[in-house]
Amino acid sequence: MTKPEQKFRVGCVSATIWGNETKKDGKIREFKTVSFERNYKDKDGEWQTTSSLNINDLPKAMVVLGKAYEYLTLRDAKEEGVV
Repeated sequence: MTKPEQKFRVGCVSATIWGNETKKDGKIREFKTVSFERNYKDKDGEWQTTSSLNINDLPKAMVVLGKAYEYLTLRDAKEEGVV
């Protein structure tokens, strides 16, 4: 299993950035994806994950997704020599 490149968490809500590769026309292309989840304890006290949010989770989701977007766009700008 590959390790995440970066993870942003606010309370029980997190956004994780993953590095991926694909091969097309003999060339390897790298791209990033972002997974999003909320952790919670079920009725038995076991930790579970979901992509469903409660109304109180929405501000946290906005923060972690904003941080993920900022990380990816700044990283791309640095690679292109813009920053």
